[in-house]
Amino acid sequence: MKNYIRFLWRCFRLSFVGDWRYHLWMLILTIVALFGIHAYAGQFVHGLAVTGMSDHVSWGLYIANFTFLVGMAAAAVMLVIPVYIYKFKDMHELVIFGELLAVASIIMCLLFITVDLGRPDRFMHLLFRFNFPISVLAWDVIVLNGYLLLNLHICGYLIYSAYCNREPSRWFYIPFVFVAIAWALSIHTVTAFLYSGLGSRPFWNSAVLAPRFLASAFAAGPAFIVLTLFVIRSTTRFAVHDRAIELLRLILTVALTINLFLLGSEVFTEFYTDSAHAASAHYLMFGLHGHTTLVPWIWTSIALNSAALLILYSPLRRRDWAIGTACVAMICGIWIEKGMGLVIPAFIPSPIGEIVEYHPTWDEIQICLGIWAIGLLLYTIFVRVSIPVLTGHLRIDKIYETEARPTEPSAPLQP
Repeated sequence: MKNYIRFLWRCFRLSFVGDWRYHLWMLILTIVALFGIHAYAGQFVHGLAVTGMSDHVSWGLYIANFTFLVGMAAAAVMLVIPVYIYKFKDMHELVIFGELLAVASIIMCLLFITVDLGRPDRFMHLLFRFNFPISVLAWDVIVLNGYLLLNLHICGYLIYSAYCNREPSRWFYIPFVFVAIAWALSIHTVTAFLYSGLGSRPFWNSAVLAPRFLASAFAAGPAFIVLTLFVIRSTTRFAVHDRAIELLRLILTVALTINLFLLGSEVFTEFYTDSAHAASAHYLMFGLHGHTTLVPWIWTSIALNSAALLILYSPLRRRDWAIGTACVAMICGIWIEKGMGLVIPAFIPSPIGEIVEYHPTWDEIQICLGIWAIGLLLYTIFVRVSIPVLTGHLRIDKIYETEARPTEPSAPLQP
């Protein structure tokens, strides 16, 4: 226990060490997080009346971000499967970054659920009155918290074993890895069932909603990991193999292709049948009775995803800057598609035919940005601390360079 506490203390000290780019990035995230906390304090006092949500549109920007981030967390499995099932050794050291992203994403998911409840004490209803196993929401509570605990165990055990300079016991983490693979699929499937099981919202009543969720998750999540690996490769001496980037690019290409195909299938079904339940789809794609708030959003999403797919299929896919551009485009496009393009339209028009559009308030935007900043702060610290451990520069029997000379104004980010 003494060694573990010392390990945590050394990691805490190391999280403050870096070059000017690292400190500037952390300063920006801290400022944004503080603004978000301030906005949430106002919401805590005045309630959800400070948001743009209403009796007609009861889910807004908070649930939109929650839906997207559940997919980001589930996408960690796209690194785990090649390593532990197909024995792809070039990604063995990189799988930890996918697991750390899952931890940060689930924490952000829980924060978005907290702010959407309006009052944190209402969590008691989720924990003690969730009608298990009948309620799908009860399953969502279980799978999200279970997935968080699984990834915390796997990441914590592997990093601490590397810090202690000992080989991790396969029996102590490999079974949890395979459980996490199935669990990753379940967290996004259950989230999709939360939507498709609501009979009063025909826009969500689709059998392909869960496959769409998984396809988009396996595109956006690995895209974020690719951007992380580019930053790591450019700022540290940590080895990121080109074969690993190439495999992730292939995963991105296949997942994004499937996602766009499923989206096209949904659009065909909605508009070709021209049923009475297609009003929400009409509102999303072309507007309804002069109301066109979401039309620019969804067409921007389609344009970004299409542009990303063209880059991934073109000869430019071999260049890092092109892959990075495609990753940013698909992350933004899928965020719009699964957020503003999925959550909001189902409430418009209402079951009695009223059209009340949703416009997020500045308080909502600040709170969302604050939660994103907290998540990125955590993920940055996780990665910053993990790299010296994985490269052997931070060990239980070895003094790290920054610890040997703590009086220096700043130390380089490279371990």
